[in-house]
Amino acid sequence: MNKKLVAGIVLLILIFGAGGYYLRESGKKEPTYRTEDVSRGNVRATVTATGTVNAVTTVQVGTQVSGTIKGIYVDFNAPVKKGELLAQIDPAIFEAQVQQARANLLQAKANEAKAEASLSDAKRSRDRYRMLFQRNLVAQGDLDAAETNAQVFLSQLSAASAQVAQTRAALSLAETNLRYTRILSPVDGTVISRNVDVGQTVAASFQTPTLFTIAQDLKRMQIDTNVDEADIGKVKVRMPVEFTVDAYPDSIFQGRVAEVRIAPINVQNVVTYDVVVRVDNPDMRLKPGMTANVSVILADKAGVLRVPNGALRFRPAEDGRGLKPVASRGREQAVWVLRDNTPQRVAVTPGISDGTFTEIHAGTLREGEQVILETLKNKKKDNGSSSSPRVPRMF
Repeated sequence: MNKKLVAGIVLLILIFGAGGYYLRESGKKEPTYRTEDVSRGNVRATVTATGTVNAVTTVQVGTQVSGTIKGIYVDFNAPVKKGELLAQIDPAIFEAQVQQARANLLQAKANEAKAEASLSDAKRSRDRYRMLFQRNLVAQGDLDAAETNAQVFLSQLSAASAQVAQTRAALSLAETNLRYTRILSPVDGTVISRNVDVGQTVAASFQTPTLFTIAQDLKRMQIDTNVDEADIGKVKVRMPVEFTVDAYPDSIFQGRVAEVRIAPINVQNVVTYDVVVRVDNPDMRLKPGMTANVSVILADKAGVLRVPNGALRFRPAEDGRGLKPVASRGREQAVWVLRDNTPQRVAVTPGISDGTFTEIHAGTLREGEQVILETLKNKKKDNGSSSSPRVPRMF
């Protein structure tokens, strides 16, 4: 037999044998896992939301009379006191109305005095006719006429008195409208909005126009946040709050939940609830209208045993070794720990979670053990790029 042919056959047998051994050993390779140590640290459970910084009390100052703005005496950011003059509407028309109402009142009082005099004269005539009638000096008809005349003048006096009351009320209304031309601050505070200028005409016919907006106390602010309905049941009054604003990204502000309003807010079938957070603002850094990123602190624990959240989601069926997940008992959960390179199930009772770590407050888990997060599967080459040894060409 040709020696080259024999050598080639032997070489092929050795190559295929080595390839088979390699494939068998590759199939026996144990899967690897991504793990992380069980550690001790801080876990904080929060509910996040966004909201708007507002003053606790904001008063919109308007006008009840129409007219032209004659003068403005405050501007943006101006501190004001209760009763301070903010603006003046031209009072000329209203002063004329007051003078006219006073003249009408004087005329009504004169008519009342005239009616009183007429009534007195009618009463004297009636009394005289009564005396003459008793002496049979006048007829019954004359006495009846005198009685009727007295009653007529009494009615005229009542009408004149009513006219006096009516004109007095008209005068009071005119004087009130004149006072309304002076726009006064209803509270102590700071002007945060001015919506009019000198010479502008304001009309109060249909609705009261807003001339100024006054924040009563900018050292005490509140945040109106929208909390999702899935989280609202966790939020309670007096819970601590931390928040940031875009103006000071490196600063964390503190607050406290003051009110959880039960009125739902439905926007495109998304239901939220207004949670009011009270905040102290002594340095006046927070301004009305700022957007706040709020975290309501539900629970905060330090130095607790914790595992990554991924460890509670891991299931060994994913590792390709045929291990089946064990059914949980009631609310019991479990993590898988790598012991002697073998996954072992450890039942645990989880506590609060911060979205990254979960507290473990019951179970046999120990600090420093490695919990499995996921299986790192070996990549296999596609067909056409097989890892089998290449047979060299012999001929």
